[in-house]
Amino acid sequence: MDAPTSPPVPQAESDVAAAASYEAPQEVEHDALRRDRLLASLALTAGIGLALSVPFALRAGAEFFLPVTAALVIAIALVPLLEWFERRGLPSTLSALICVILFLTVANIAIASIVLPAIDWFTLLPERLVRIKTALAPLLDLYANAEKYIDRTFAELGASPGGGPRTVQVETPNSSLDLIATSAPAAAIQAFFALLVIFFFLAGWTRMRKQTIISRGSFSGAMTTARVIQQVVAATSTYLGTITIINICLGILTAFVLYMIGMPTPLMWGGIVAVLNYIPYLGPIASALLLALGGLMTFNDVWTALLPAAAFAALHLIEANGITPMLVGRRLTINPLLILLALSFWTWVWGTTGALLAVPLLIILKTVLDAAGKPDIAGFLFEDGTLTHVQPDDEPAAAPPELANSLTAN
Repeated sequence: MDAPTSPPVPQAESDVAAAASYEAPQEVEHDALRRDRLLASLALTAGIGLALSVPFALRAGAEFFLPVTAALVIAIALVPLLEWFERRGLPSTLSALICVILFLTVANIAIASIVLPAIDWFTLLPERLVRIKTALAPLLDLYANAEKYIDRTFAELGASPGGGPRTVQVETPNSSLDLIATSAPAAAIQAFFALLVIFFFLAGWTRMRKQTIISRGSFSGAMTTARVIQQVVAATSTYLGTITIINICLGILTAFVLYMIGMPTPLMWGGIVAVLNYIPYLGPIASALLLALGGLMTFNDVWTALLPAAAFAALHLIEANGITPMLVGRRLTINPLLILLALSFWTWVWGTTGALLAVPLLIILKTVLDAAGKPDIAGFLFEDGTLTHVQPDDEPAAAPPELANSLTAN
């Protein structure tokens, strides 16, 4: 007995069903692409908002972020010294303590050689104003004659260059004791907090680095992490170590020249030069201006008074154009435009301390991006068409030839 057979399905209905089943994956792909575009738009909006809010957050929370950031930069620079002690069998905690003590010793010597004599100079400034005015008398006379000539010219033309005499009222600043009394407690707390961050960072550095590397899910990820950590430490410590040696030598040479000229407290001026030379471009200008002011406070002749600033300018030209590029440029090359942008940004955020940290932070960020790979955010969002163009996957795919022929025939 023959088995019952189902009635035949018309060819047109079977082709329509096949076409519907073929179009279903295209709808899924289209929905997936729309979801990707939405996620890309949200990511772009969140990234722009984060980039705009982070600088203001860093500036508003400077009491917390500034000492932490400075402590981390100093700790990274001290890692090679820590590892040197650990290779000689010292425990991590003891090695970290020795590094902190050495750092405190160097910092206190620098502060004592700069701050204490600077207070004496600051005290003498009101008394030396007459000497400064006497030394600048030729320049002031030249300016006064030029001003009289301009006033006479405008008077002949029937116009007055100014709206009458101007009165300037200068408020007497608060005393130095009041300033120190109000700012010292907060500065002491921040310095103590920064020292704790340095110590605990160094004490747990070896364990933290090992844990970070072995926590990677793959061997390639672990190797990439180890390479990033090593390059960040090497680049930061090498730059800071080399620049510190260069600045100390520049400060010593400046102090020697000032001693030969007869400038009082040459070690203080050498320390100021060494510290301000950490700030690119602006630091040497500030050093020259301070030396010019000190020379005017010391010498009566204007040309002799400007000699300390001129001597420093000559030494700085040799250092900046010969020594520093030869020692630092071989290992680390940074675009000067990036340095200017980083300097202006961190100075706006954290003032003078931010200017001192600008280049080390730029080096850390650049090293991390170079070692780990720079994310192609712009290419993902725009170049490949995620937000702007229709990708090939979004276009309706051509139907199979058999189905197309069948539909055409019907």
